[in-house]
Amino acid sequence: MAAKKPAKLYIYGKHSVAEALRHAPRAIRALYLEAPGDKKLYELALEAGIEVTELDMRRVTSMVEGSAAHQGAVALIGATELLRDADKFVDSYKPRLGSTLVFLSEVQDPHNVGAIIRSAAAFGAAAVLLPVHKQSPITAAVIRASAGMAFQIPLVGVANPQQTIAALKKKGVVVFGLAADGTTKLAQEQFEAPTMLIFGNEAEGIAPYARALCDSMLSIDIEPRAESLNVAASAAVALYAARLRRSK
Repeated sequence: MAAKKPAKLYIYGKHSVAEALRHAPRAIRALYLEAPGDKKLYELALEAGIEVTELDMRRVTSMVEGSAAHQGAVALIGATELLRDADKFVDSYKPRLGSTLVFLSEVQDPHNVGAIIRSAAAFGAAAVLLPVHKQSPITAAVIRASAGMAFQIPLVGVANPQQTIAALKKKGVVVFGLAADGTTKLAQEQFEAPTMLIFGNEAEGIAPYARALCDSMLSIDIEPRAESLNVAASAAVALYAARLRRSK
């Protein structure tokens, strides 16, 4: 089941809109461009078969968040086309050596969610799984923080996290949680099996139900003077480490 979404999800900015046109045109329900606007965006819209409506500057403030720069490009996105169904994803997923999944456990800050999606795409993760409850949904801020990568990596809406994680474990996926008190150093893990990396809430860490399903808890070795890394930074380090081990 897909995660609950706001009634209308607008993305804005030339880069975000261009990424949606290139990689997820089926998710675009309406496209608004300033005239004459960016020629490349008009070309991408034509290639995708999407009708362009001239952007009404009197209405644009109702589409964007605060005073964010829209750059003359706004698109209405359909949430159902952007998020994949968890059951269908699990059924079709075929774990292989070197594959990595990312699971977000109640991450609240949309900028952290977007940054993690960006890192997941950059380091070759197969998908990002996002629970329905107590989790930041996919918003315009998330998409902007992902630098458009939200359209290039599968995003999976998870209604029953315990069931989904357990089903993936049955398929041979080894589950690692990231936590400051993890008993295994990230640098020591070889990531030899298909992997899921779980990243937790900014304040409370990984939810108890998810931690109970972890096969191992990993910690990142940092200087004593630094108390911790934020969840987005931790995700980038862990995803890079997993990719580096496999490349060797």
